[in-house]
Amino acid sequence: MSSVADTPLHRQLGLTDDEYAGIGRELGRAPNDFELAVFSLLWSEHCGYKHSRRALRRFPTTGGRVLQGPGENAGIIDAGGGLGLAFKVESHNHPSAIEPFQGAATGVGGILRDIFAMGARPIALLDSLRFGELTSDRTRSLLDGVVRGVGHYGNCVGVPNVGGEVVFEPGYEQNCLVNAMCVGVVAHDAIRSARANGPGNLVVLFGARTGRDGIGGASVLASQDIDQGDSEKRPSVQIGDPFMGKLLIEASLALVEQDLVVALQDCGAAGIASSTSEMASRGPVTLVLDLDRVPQRETGMQAFEIMVSESQERMIAIVEPPRLEEVQEVCRRWGLESAVIGHVEEGDRLICRHGGEVVGDVPVHALVDACPRYELVPVRPERLADAPVSLAGYPQPSSLEDVLHALLAAPNIASKRWVYEQYDQLVGSGSIVRPGGDAGVVRLGDGGPAFAVSLDGNGRRVWLDPRRGGREVVCEAARNVACAGGLPVAITNGLNFGNPERGETPYMLLECIEGMSEACEALDTPVVSGNVSLYNQHAGGPIPPTPMVGCVGLLERAEHALRPAFATAGDRVLLLSGTGAPALDGSEYQRTVHGRVEGRIPDPRLAEEAALCRLLADAARLGIVASAHDVSDGGLAVTLAECLLGSDGLGAAVAIDDLAGRADVTLFGEGATMVVLSASAEQTERLRLLAADARLPCRTLGHVTDDGRLRIACGDARIDLAVRDLAATHAATIPAAMEGR
Repeated sequence: MSSVADTPLHRQLGLTDDEYAGIGRELGRAPNDFELAVFSLLWSEHCGYKHSRRALRRFPTTGGRVLQGPGENAGIIDAGGGLGLAFKVESHNHPSAIEPFQGAATGVGGILRDIFAMGARPIALLDSLRFGELTSDRTRSLLDGVVRGVGHYGNCVGVPNVGGEVVFEPGYEQNCLVNAMCVGVVAHDAIRSARANGPGNLVVLFGARTGRDGIGGASVLASQDIDQGDSEKRPSVQIGDPFMGKLLIEASLALVEQDLVVALQDCGAAGIASSTSEMASRGPVTLVLDLDRVPQRETGMQAFEIMVSESQERMIAIVEPPRLEEVQEVCRRWGLESAVIGHVEEGDRLICRHGGEVVGDVPVHALVDACPRYELVPVRPERLADAPVSLAGYPQPSSLEDVLHALLAAPNIASKRWVYEQYDQLVGSGSIVRPGGDAGVVRLGDGGPAFAVSLDGNGRRVWLDPRRGGREVVCEAARNVACAGGLPVAITNGLNFGNPERGETPYMLLECIEGMSEACEALDTPVVSGNVSLYNQHAGGPIPPTPMVGCVGLLERAEHALRPAFATAGDRVLLLSGTGAPALDGSEYQRTVHGRVEGRIPDPRLAEEAALCRLLADAARLGIVASAHDVSDGGLAVTLAECLLGSDGLGAAVAIDDLAGRADVTLFGEGATMVVLSASAEQTERLRLLAADARLPCRTLGHVTDDGRLRIACGDARIDLAVRDLAATHAATIPAAMEGR
């Protein structure tokens, strides 16, 4: 067995022999160790997207409201009135698996910097989390650390957390997923790019000092399997300082408001190496850096350590020389250190000096554009089913009431209040609809418009059918936004998959992207930003293929926002749907009650999904409906229960046609386009007319009562339960598990 000392440096850094040869061809010589370290990070999967870039071209990225599509720190849509909404989702999976508190906290810090680097003020956070089974000690420890980390950073910087999700599945036991999304607001004329230009302009680094924490952290950890020596990786996880992060937000926005900077870029994965390379590439220009001028927290740092450190809370600005003193004064006012670390020249090179010598001189295009692009080789897994399961193999339950209690207690459906109560949901006074519903809603100014935002994913269903699952996750996110009253406008996505070089991951990734793209085209929701996290894999295999979709929708006025809970006794309970039926395949009912995950999920009917979203937004704008709640995990019966859990003494009496051929599948199956609404008797006919125009079935199921009971009839089957008992079941699962950890 050869020792590490016998292994060539480029292999130690994760580069293949062919990639090393390619670097030599680009340079016309062998790279020195400094240059090799920079190449290894810029050509890593996390920074270079070498296995996914070609596939991502399939996504639609343009639209009438798109002000900035993929390619910058975040995408931006036109929100009207001269305002834009900047948003993006980012992952911090591997760091969070190793050091959950800091991994999650710095994930929040990183996504915040992506937003204010565009000149936008962050006004909403969401997080989508995946863990193993809640019965696992490891899961409970990770959940505790991640939630504290997310809450700590967001609460300290003063940005409300308005939504998200938490899912528990065995496939995430060794590799948790932590995806954070941020939305910011920016005036059109304040939008900033991360494009370096103007020969003679200065490169200014401001914020925290640079240390050895995080060297190779996100870029290396996100480019290899989680179990490759993870006990040795703990020093690679970045350490965040949210109080410094708050100062950085205010200083950066002040620089933008006073028009003092030409460009802004955060120092994220691969640190100064990545940020300066990307800025120079967008120019294109040459950047000359003097690494001795970088403020350092530790003595004796080597040139490559300074260059690739992922120390947090740092920003790089391109500044015209006459504005330098004003820039420095803004930084001083906010208690931040700043330093001129380089300048802009004509050309296409990244030149780095240290100790009075040139330690690196590399063509920028070689770092950014010449990164290898590999073709994925898809092989359809034999395990994928071609048809739905036969219901004959699934015995009917003896008690539908017991099934409803079991599903409300299931960790994936049970209340997540234990999680989101650790997050500040109201800071900034903009939150209208808080976590716990379909989507968060945040107002844009007093008495004016608002936006709805959701963050959704379902790896189990994508695992069963990646193309249908990809379509479904986009539809789910858009439907949730529409249920809050917003018209879906655009999405951001985080693609969390296994190793792209082997197994079923290439097929799952390509098929999922195709399905997502088809849904985006049908719903007119272009992809304006996103993130790819691959190598989410361990000795037991890859995680379930898990795309996270963040959708943003617009409301003309904040008062149009809808909530999921029934509001008034006597209101009609209605089911607005497509023409499909619920199915057992891939449902929480199949997994929780029958202990299986198999079959083929229904194919979303995209035209019906698009019509449903438009109808819901119109109904909210016209004030026709009192509440709306998407039918998803747990099916129709769980949705009806959830519509009552937040009510005060209300109940419901409904009768449901057997839509699936069996009462249990009708009530607990998933996959159909369905929303439960409530409306006054006077408005019900207006809703029916809207539904008829949209060619969507609209059924009156029953009415809201004042007796505190949920009564459901489906054929001969009956459910009759006290809402307070359902609420107790729903509330107990996660607190009980965490109190016993």
